[in-house]
Amino acid sequence: QVQLVESGGGSVQTGGSLRLSCTASGYSVSSGCMAWFRQAPGKERERVASIDGLGYTTYADFVKGRFTISRDNAAKTMYLQMNSLKPEDTSRYYCAGRGRSWCGPDYTYWGQGTQVTVSS
Repeated sequence: QVQLVESGGGSVQTGGSLRLSCTASGYSVSSGCMAWFRQAPGKERERVASIDGLGYTTYADFVKGRFTISRDNAAKTMYLQMNSLKPEDTSRYYCAGRGRSWCGPDYTYWGQGTQVTVSS
């Protein structure tokens, strides 16, 4: 059974930083595509960043240069380092696993999410 558990959310001021973690069980962090998504109330869910089985990373334009996705295979954990946070980054952030090595539009496994709030 796959379980993805996020942590690291919280409240910060504009310009601050947070690091989100997603610890996986029953899922290969080292070889499977994983991604971070976010969804704010009343808004569509949007993909923030992804990392595939080869370690290739992609980012949404609105976080490029500010966020970094990474993983620690031994710890079975994926991270999202978020710097220079803006109020518009306020959202609930979700960890997702695709169940395949390469990334695509559909994800099979989801965590419960962690809230990030950025105040001005």
